[in-house]
Amino acid sequence: MTEARKFIAIDGPAGSGKSSVSKEIARRRGYGYLDTGAAYRALAWHVLERGADTADADAVRDAASDFPLDLRLDPDDRRVLVGDVEVTDAIRDPRVSGAVSGVARVPEVRAQVNEMFRRMVAEADRPAVVVEGRDITTVVAPDAPVRILLTAAPEVRAARRAGELAGQDAAAVAEALHKRDASDSNVVDFLNAAPGVDVVDSTHLDFMQTIDAVLAVIQRRRDAEKEPTHG
Repeated sequence: MTEARKFIAIDGPAGSGKSSVSKEIARRRGYGYLDTGAAYRALAWHVLERGADTADADAVRDAASDFPLDLRLDPDDRRVLVGDVEVTDAIRDPRVSGAVSGVARVPEVRAQVNEMFRRMVAEADRPAVVVEGRDITTVVAPDAPVRILLTAAPEVRAARRAGELAGQDAAAVAEALHKRDASDSNVVDFLNAAPGVDVVDSTHLDFMQTIDAVLAVIQRRRDAEKEPTHG
């Protein structure tokens, strides 16, 4: 199996449910799960820990050149380490969340991190890996047999994200979500499906219905791969 064949590529904006959906799909199918956003968050944390500013592209490049990331592919082992330091919780801190876009905007760093993702999938001891992020369907694995854009209406995404972050002001959460989408969309278009990418809109679906919809796409695409071609 070629590297691209092992990708189940899922993109989508913040609050679309792609992380929880991707993890559940991986569990059900015995696949690996790769949260690419965690890698960028860990790099942002790494930059900040060095006392640098993620708005400084040179500082980001320097940090990326010495970035000992340990990211697990087990959907039930979500530990993230940078060197010997576990940063699983630290990378969800608002300080890090606000710095991620600065890291992701540096083209050379994106290329380096994307190559790391491809290597992780190629070396995975799983039949496939569900890889979720912003540009998996278009840049990281444009030849993947399964490419899905998981989306939902902005107000629904904001409400879901607010529900995940108990104790935080819903309006503030919504504003942060919209700002993150606006900033990241300057780097990659994750709000519109590229040609050949299946769209799953979960605006009116609950979690289990969304899982079923994504599984249906995966099954249809996998079945299409097996169909003989006639020339």
